[in-house]
Amino acid sequence: MFYDPRNDVHGLAHNPWTALIVPRPIGWISSLSEKGVANLAPYSFFNAVSGVPPFVMFSSAGRKDSQINIEATGEFVVNMATGDLKDALNITSASVEAEVDEFELAGLEKADCINVRAPRVKAAPVALECILNKAVSLNAQDGTKVRSDVIFGEVVGIHISDSVIVDGMLDIKKLRPLSRLGYMDYAIVDEVFPMSRPKT
Repeated sequence: MFYDPRNDVHGLAHNPWTALIVPRPIGWISSLSEKGVANLAPYSFFNAVSGVPPFVMFSSAGRKDSQINIEATGEFVVNMATGDLKDALNITSASVEAEVDEFELAGLEKADCINVRAPRVKAAPVALECILNKAVSLNAQDGTKVRSDVIFGEVVGIHISDSVIVDGMLDIKKLRPLSRLGYMDYAIVDEVFPMSRPKT
């Protein structure tokens, strides 16, 4: 089949777009409002975009509390979503008022960061402290403003639980990262295999 996403006539029961780019890591973003209220929300349009120095990005469909907080304070934290934390993560995906602390809503303990004021999820085995680099608005080819903005952050601090480090490397089977698939489907990474690049 072929369809042009500009007219969205695909003939399927559900739009397949989010099922085509999979699996996607989940950016579990924590931030603080100007009033000091903690916010925690998952974003499945998320990834690393640079290695040296490390940068991450996530996309917010609509200017949600995370983006508002980040633009106001200039900082945020990316907490690793894992299989063990999937139920808590799902609770934090609820649309609630800005005054609601999603850490408390999901029963998650906060931990302090070193280089940013925003808290991190204590139970998350990996957390990335980030400072805002820029927020970018997108426009479609026809000039229409896209609903999503892209937030870029420079990673200025990395927390890794000692429990997931084996022989100097992160053990993915211990981490069990949670990923987003299409529709309402998720997957846990629990099978890993090495594959070396060909020698030239």
